[in-house]
Amino acid sequence: MKPHKEFEQLVHQYINEQITESDLLRLNEQLSDNPQARKIFNELLNLDSALAAVAVEEIVSDQPVVLPSEKSRFQNSKPSARWIISIAASFIFLISSVWWWQTTQQVFATVSSTAGVEGYPEGTELRSQLVVIEQGSLELISKRGAKIVIEAPAKFWFESAQRLHITRGRMAADVPPSAKGFTVVTPTGEAIDLGTKFGVDVPLEGHSEIHVFQGEVIAQSASGKNQQSLRDGDAIQLQRGIGIARTLRSSAFIQPGEVSSLRAALANGQNARSDANIMKLRNDPKLILFLDFESKSLPQGTYRMTQGRWPGSHAPEFVNLGDHIKIDVGNNEPCPQLTLAAWVRLDHLGEPFQSLLHTDGWSQQNGQVHWMVTHHSTMRLALFGNKLAPDSTNADTYPDSLTPVLPQQGRWVHLAVVYDSVAGTVNFYFNGKFDKQEQQQVAFPAQLGPSQIGNWDLHDRKLSGRMDELLILGRAMSHEEINLLFESGTPYR
Repeated sequence: MKPHKEFEQLVHQYINEQITESDLLRLNEQLSDNPQARKIFNELLNLDSALAAVAVEEIVSDQPVVLPSEKSRFQNSKPSARWIISIAASFIFLISSVWWWQTTQQVFATVSSTAGVEGYPEGTELRSQLVVIEQGSLELISKRGAKIVIEAPAKFWFESAQRLHITRGRMAADVPPSAKGFTVVTPTGEAIDLGTKFGVDVPLEGHSEIHVFQGEVIAQSASGKNQQSLRDGDAIQLQRGIGIARTLRSSAFIQPGEVSSLRAALANGQNARSDANIMKLRNDPKLILFLDFESKSLPQGTYRMTQGRWPGSHAPEFVNLGDHIKIDVGNNEPCPQLTLAAWVRLDHLGEPFQSLLHTDGWSQQNGQVHWMVTHHSTMRLALFGNKLAPDSTNADTYPDSLTPVLPQQGRWVHLAVVYDSVAGTVNFYFNGKFDKQEQQQVAFPAQLGPSQIGNWDLHDRKLSGRMDELLILGRAMSHEEINLLFESGTPYR
């Protein structure tokens, strides 16, 4: 039986109160999986109610009943309400069947690339069906040429080539002039494109957000009463029909073009190489901490969990002021040597400092560790009581890296720093490459203990972005080891 014919029959049985329990479950499945089916179903119910009212009016009419003669019975009689209902129902079923066929057969978008998504290979045509992805990223091209990336976990469907509904997940779009007016519908409002690049975040809990990377977008409340124009760098949270200003989080979204590079890395076996190298590190006798955030027992703090570098993996995301993770490492024992490394996906700069790892005992004991990104977009490793060598060219009090850590937005980058109090050196690494060495005139052993990742201080240490695989090692890793850590762990090829 064809899908639309089955649906027609199930609805007819439902309206006439003849549907069985098994058929009712089948009808519920079709209504759950297809938004167009729900729309047709509601209209049919409305029509049935209206026609039923007409029938009631005829039955309770106070006009006298006149029986026509046998000759004029078929010449002068008017059609009864039952007959009207029957013809109207047949007509609406015919129209709905045609509509059903058109909406379920028309292609609204095509899958152009995937990274870790199952069931939707390249070339898959998307119509009005509900799409649910639990892991990975999906890149699409709409019928009018809009490039769309949706990151899992996500649930969405196309109403048309120009209207995309998202009830969960993240979407980034690059919309050409041919697709101007492309609209993303969320539970709390809509984003109407005016020819631009933008992102929409629909979390499992909380309100939807719209982020404009370039161009202009109209944000509209779910009620349709409030509209707001957003331009380059603007971001809002749609809350109760009102747009609440947010800070732009460009790196929170997988961008068009990034998916193919992520896919190539998976095809090259990068995730397996990363796991093998990490297994060696887990067995290192000098390992102090390795956080991959895959354990069911997550560290304490306030943060949001999202997808990590690999499809289906997990990473904490720091979004709001005060988001942080609490850890207690090192047993308050001095570390003459220390290696800190992590994968990060930073949203933006602008804060005085973004805290990667800050111990809580600063100024109370020499050697307390603060690892951060400065407003210059460089790394900094500050140990309380340490002093730079007199001939240092660094403009500030503490050692900073040379290379900015945000050469481009929307990418995972690997940051590492190696400290040696005996040699009095601080070595910085960016994406596996040696960046700079700073010499210390005074170098205390590193002192760890209770620490925070993210917002160590609500005023000037706000981390914005994701972190994956934080490594703390009580020895100095070599250039080759740092390079291997990056090469085996990069999610790109």
